[in-house]
Formats: sequence, structure tokens, C-alpha cells
Amino acid sequence: MKCLSVDNVTKRFGDITALSGINLDFYENKIYGLLGRNGAGKSTLLNIITGRLFADEGSVTLDGTPVIENEKNLSRIFMMSENNYYPESMKVSEAFGWTKEFYPSFDMERAYDLSERFGLSPNKKIKSLSTGYSSIFKLITALSTNAPYILLDEPVLGLDANHRDLFYKVLIEVYSENPATFIISTHLIEEVSGIVEGVVVIDAGRIICNESRESLLSRYCCITGAVSAVDAFVQDKKVIASETLGGLKNAYIEGTVVKGSLPEGLNISGIDLQKLFILLTNKGGRKQ
Repeated sequence: MKCLSVDNVTKRFGDITALSGINLDFYENKIYGLLGRNGAGKSTLLNIITGRLFADEGSVTLDGTPVIENEKNLSRIFMMSENNYYPESMKVSEAFGWTKEFYPSFDMERAYDLSERFGLSPNKKIKSLSTGYSSIFKLITALSTNAPYILLDEPVLGLDANHRDLFYKVLIEVYSENPATFIISTHLIEEVSGIVEGVVVIDAGRIICNESRESLLSRYCCITGAVSAVDAFVQDKKVIASETLGGLKNAYIEGTVVKGSLPEGLNISGIDLQKLFILLTNKGGRKQ
């Protein structure tokens, strides 16, 4: 199966190890959420994949061939990042034209249609765009490239709620019309939880989770009830975190619990992706 592979990648900045032995496969035509706290290594990883940074160890390949210093493979990957790499004096329409020079499959009709839907004037100079509209410009560019692999680093930075909602709708539209691999690095986990198929969680430069969203969420649950009853029930189970409020306790556990096996007075519920992310990246869980 075709995929973008990160093999044993390590990156250091002086005494700081930003990435440590990263191994990942991003398969074709899937939407991934790349989740991590500030400084976890998300942007570093994306920049290494696209050749903007070089790894100290390891390699990145696309369908088994190197990406770095490989113009053909690099042209199959497009990354939207916080930084703007277009001349600020350039108009939006000119930027679309230059992008098409490097990505021949760039859909100019889609770019202008999306500009109208988002309220972006193609005649605006890039330097005059607000933070929100700068993100919109970069999003439209990314979604119009028709590249097989599209990396979006904090794509909704500065966007209001309406524009964020429109972006997610457009993303699904584009994905449906022209399937590609999307890797979305974001802090707004709740907003992307319904559209990502694969979940990669990176913490302190290491991968702590890499599986389908459905599989991940099915492996955890929350047991709620009186403190003593909860403690008795979970004593032989893997508790990743717990919270106590008054006489009630929530115990978050890894493993399958059959609802009918619960003693009277206890309840079981699922854990949403954002809550699970917080629990997995809190050192030692949240025990109160």
C-alpha cells in the first residue's frame, strides 16, 4: 500500500531532543490528526517530512523512495504552515499562479471559488491580510493543490467560528471529490475529532499513540460512582487517571468493561478524543 513513511527519525536542537526515534506510516487517502501539546514536536516533524529541516538520524520515504532532495516526491507533498513563504508584496491571485507552476494539478477554479466562499479578495496583497485571512489564503492554496499528501500545521489559526466551520466542510468536500492524505496538526482537538480517521499523539518528541480513532476510543472508558464503589471495582484494572469531587469519583481505565458486569450504583461512559488526549499527555494522570 502506498504511504509516506517516517523511519527512526531523531532531531536535536543543541541539548534538546525535539524528536526521538519517530516511526510512522501515513497511508494514502486518509485523514490524520497529529496531536500534541506546545513543544511536543509536531511542527518539527512536519518540517522534516517536507525537507524544511533535516533529521539528525533516520529517513523519510514516499512509496519506498527518499523524499529529501527528491523533487518528484517533494512535489507530491504540500505543507501549510504558520510561516508565509510568498513575497508579501505579491497579490493572492499571483500566489495562486506561482503555486500552479510548482504543483501543475493546482485547481485554479477551486481556488477562486473558495476565495469567494471565504470572502477573500484575490486582488489583496499578502502583506495586507489579517492573521485570519492569511490563514484562509494558505488554506485555500493547500486545498487547491490536489497534492496527494497535504500537511496542515495549525490550519485554523486566527479563524473565527464561522470560518472554522466552513473550513471543515470544505475539507470534507475536497476529500470526497479528490481523495488525498491529510495530516492535520491542531490544538482544537474537539473540532477535528469527527473527521480524522487516524490519530497520532506525540508527547515530548515521542509517539505515544498511533491508531485509528475508532480503535483508540474503544479501548478506554470512564467508571463513575461513589468513591468506595469505584475503588473496589477498578482495583484490578489499569487506571490511567482519576478525579474525585465530593463523594463521587471518575476513574478512567484502559480496557473493555461489559456494562452488565457493573455493580449497582456505578455507571460507564465513553471518553471523547479531547479528554483522552489530556489524560494521555498528563504525566502520571490526574489523581485527586
